[in-house]
Amino acid sequence: MQLIIGNKNYSSWSMRPWVLLKAFGIAFEERKLRFDFTPGSSFYQALAVYTPTAKVPVLVEDDGFAVWDTLAITEHIADRHPELPIWPRDARQRSRARSLCAEMHAGFATLRNLCPMNVEAALPDVGAKHMAESRQLHADLARIDAMWGEALKQSGGPFLFGEFSAADAFYAPVALRVRTYALPLSENSRAYVERLIAAPGVREWIADALAEQDFLDFEEPYRRGRG
Repeated sequence: MQLIIGNKNYSSWSMRPWVLLKAFGIAFEERKLRFDFTPGSSFYQALAVYTPTAKVPVLVEDDGFAVWDTLAITEHIADRHPELPIWPRDARQRSRARSLCAEMHAGFATLRNLCPMNVEAALPDVGAKHMAESRQLHADLARIDAMWGEALKQSGGPFLFGEFSAADAFYAPVALRVRTYALPLSENSRAYVERLIAAPGVREWIADALAEQDFLDFEEPYRRGRG
């Protein structure tokens, strides 16, 4: 099984299934494509073999069967491994976890646009500026804080539904955004961010992102170089 991803420093969507597979010890081969959004680039040519969307991530089975879109990939992994708690074991909690993932999948546009994932960077001044100027960023963070708080209260932690699940993999890039831009959250949510960043699969992704040494100016609205 092969997972096709983009640059680890920037690709939040690629991060989600990668972290999920690592967290549950599911073997896969990583194939990383360097982001290049020039029409006809090798990035687009490689993806065109598997998906009409021309987006990462893509999961490719040994027989060539491809699944694209992060949520679809997550469900495919869960179907392949029913013995693993990809989703919470309790039926209602599974539905709640899917709701949280779907909300992440479709929402929080302001957080995504103003604070793109950048694992290597430290941009607290940018975060403070956006917090001062954007009511919607406040609203996005308030909703995230509330949903995390409710889930952690019900489960008792350490992760959103007790043990690590797809929901935590979906919010791992948010945790990294919180760190990069020093975004304000409640004490309970900040503690969850630290636990999530320390989770083995997330920690490994971060290490790989830091080792990339690949600066893509079109992914960097706030600086002209690394470091």
